[in-house]
Amino acid sequence: MHYFSLVTLFPEIVDAYCAIGIIRKARAAGLVDIATFNPRDFTNDERRTVDDLPYGGGPGMVMQVAPLRAAITAARERHPGSYVVYLSPQGQRLEQGAVNQLLANEHLILVAGRYEGIDERVVERDIDAEWSIGDYVLSGGELPALVLLDAIVRQIPDVLGDPDSAQTDSFMGPLLDFPHYTRPDTVDGQTVPFVLLSGNHAAIATWRLRAAVSRTLARRPDLLYAAELDDETISLVRELSEEISKKAELKG
Repeated sequence: MHYFSLVTLFPEIVDAYCAIGIIRKARAAGLVDIATFNPRDFTNDERRTVDDLPYGGGPGMVMQVAPLRAAITAARERHPGSYVVYLSPQGQRLEQGAVNQLLANEHLILVAGRYEGIDERVVERDIDAEWSIGDYVLSGGELPALVLLDAIVRQIPDVLGDPDSAQTDSFMGPLLDFPHYTRPDTVDGQTVPFVLLSGNHAAIATWRLRAAVSRTLARRPDLLYAAELDDETISLVRELSEEISKKAELKG
């Protein structure tokens, strides 16, 4: 069982997303347990205040220490030893390797900030890691938290119907995923590559590898430069790179 606690001012966002798709199935199967902790529930005033003006002036508001820390503490008490992740544009860029590492933590607390962010003292004392899903800013951390949650849950054994499904996704190795097709065979004059209809599994595997290398070269060549590739893949990279260069010369 994997346990996730999400600290958020908008638990309804989390509840809505977790009620559908893969996460709903994982919860129903008893593979994951997800709870929310709202800092507003740990306030003492009638307005349930969780934010205040920033010291030093400037626009926006900052999440207060006391209610946020109390929510994180309550989540920790649910599962002592939980690893606490703050979703922040200032965090490290989230990639598949980091998702795989976070999967090793059976108890995760995901903190979704709001406003201009959270008081830095919470970051320093209560947060184990900061992760960002990209170099842009959203209205809150709920969507990034759900992105991370979804990415982790789909890697948990028995969550997906086919155990090989997640392992063939893009970023699980040095290559992007190969193109996929389904019925009907022809759509608007475009036909499925014949090899995929042949039933020849060896030929299909070769086609898929070639297609994956070609797509990666075209869209994310940086993934190939940083990876350790086997001899077959290296040979394909060289071959397809030459083809791309020749086509560019002809166009030029």
